[in-house]
Amino acid sequence: MADKADKMQEAYFEKADTLETWSGLPVKDVYTPEDMKEIDYENRIADPGQFPFTRGIHANMYRGKYWTRREVSGFGAPEDTNARLKYQMEQGVSGLSFILDLPGQNGLDADHPRSRNEVGVQGVSISSLDDMRALLKGIPQDKVSMSFNISTPTVAVAMAQYLTVAEENGLNFEELRGTIQNDPLHIRFCGFQDAAPVDMSVKLAVDCIEYCTRHVPKFYTGNVNMYDLRELGINAPQELAFGFGIAMEFIRKTVERGLDVDEFSPRRGFYCSSHIDFFEEIAKLRAARRMWARIMTERFGAKDPRSITFKFGVHTAGCSLVPQQPLNNAIRIAYQAMAAVLAGVQSLHCCSYDEPICLPTEESQSLAIRTQQILAFETGVAKVSDPMGGSYYMENLTGQIEAEAWKILEQIESMGGMIEAIRKGWVDNEVEKAQIENQKEIDEGKKIIVGVNAFTSEPEKTTPGGVHIADHVVGRQQTEQVQKLKESRDQEAVAKAIRSLREQAVEGKVNLMPAIIEATKAKATFGEILGTIREVYDNHYDPLGIVESPFMATST
Repeated sequence: MADKADKMQEAYFEKADTLETWSGLPVKDVYTPEDMKEIDYENRIADPGQFPFTRGIHANMYRGKYWTRREVSGFGAPEDTNARLKYQMEQGVSGLSFILDLPGQNGLDADHPRSRNEVGVQGVSISSLDDMRALLKGIPQDKVSMSFNISTPTVAVAMAQYLTVAEENGLNFEELRGTIQNDPLHIRFCGFQDAAPVDMSVKLAVDCIEYCTRHVPKFYTGNVNMYDLRELGINAPQELAFGFGIAMEFIRKTVERGLDVDEFSPRRGFYCSSHIDFFEEIAKLRAARRMWARIMTERFGAKDPRSITFKFGVHTAGCSLVPQQPLNNAIRIAYQAMAAVLAGVQSLHCCSYDEPICLPTEESQSLAIRTQQILAFETGVAKVSDPMGGSYYMENLTGQIEAEAWKILEQIESMGGMIEAIRKGWVDNEVEKAQIENQKEIDEGKKIIVGVNAFTSEPEKTTPGGVHIADHVVGRQQTEQVQKLKESRDQEAVAKAIRSLREQAVEGKVNLMPAIIEATKAKATFGEILGTIREVYDNHYDPLGIVESPFMATST
């Protein structure tokens, strides 16, 4: 009993003793008007909807329109994910989002020798146009905003399939709304380096940007995925600097293609993390708007107001969730979502509390949707544009993060840009250093994680709401289906489409999206289309080096 009393007394006198933000920025005891005296309101902050958009890209923010409420989904066969997407629609999401399984992200078909145990496990299994038809069955493409959580070159083929299904349903491409992630420069740091060779990946990414700008004008042509980078262990200023470094490369390459910066930039976006340090994350996203406005006007000469506004979606921080005491994750997610909303997010995905244990169940994903709805309709945080604006602490912290991010970005630019920084291995080294430092701070208790290195309890034997269990029968079924497709289709039509794709890829300057669409219509698969393009860029047909081209390709 004495031990319990001692612990209670100790808890009673606990105090905040961390004098830094999660990213290591110093924090004072108190902030006063003195901390804002150097800030020029008109040029550095301004009203919402006014340059440099620190306080938001719209004057009335959510009084005009709430953020798009999404929940990423993907598992099993296309029919399984189709059912989950419809369930989400019933629960009140305002946008849909799907993610491919590991074979699909790598550009492998379900019948690849290494695919079979991963088919449909961590995403939906799609290999062919038939799969995309099944995924979209009963979903009105002209009425929903669809987000593709695909950053590898596979996105070009998935987009071709999506457009083909829309065309089959009699829809005009100009009616379609959504976002393709289309950021192969970041995805190489997420385990997909072999699937995303730099030169080929950037070429296909720009092809998607150009094609969608011309033909699918309501689609966002790319979401620079700062979220995945943050999940690697980097800090808030690095998240901005690395993300903007990547974004600038795509801007440059697309301008080199011949598009005017104001022609395509209005439909470019960012996918950001909302991590656990509440005020730091709000400040980070406010700083991002200010930085992007400067980058687009000063470095690229953009004049269209839509080109210079930082439009972003947020994914709450999956890396902050832990399997211990899993219901605590719901609390983390709610705070992170509120930070995103207070920062002016345009699209939001809330993680599910069971993600460190399994793929989200219907129950956990329903709670994630309800978290967004409570934020929107009950808390009152959406009633005022940038309610944090003018806070002595917030404005000071926004400036600190911006200054640190500019230092890192200028270092990247001094190396010749993000592509060169990647080629030199600098980005890998910075990520590794950040990972080691972050884990060291957790191990030493400098960063407290409830249930892990403080306030621990006996390990749970069950998870509230149960767990999602992958159905490995799906793998066999999807493998058999793609094999049957390859045997039964018009072989001459496929070979002709692949031959045309190869010829255009060899030519080098031709946008490959029309050829990819034709190959898709001929029932060519992910692996066949991407493998053909890979060979032209002097890569093995198969990212894993196992399967040879069935089209008797000659080296180019």
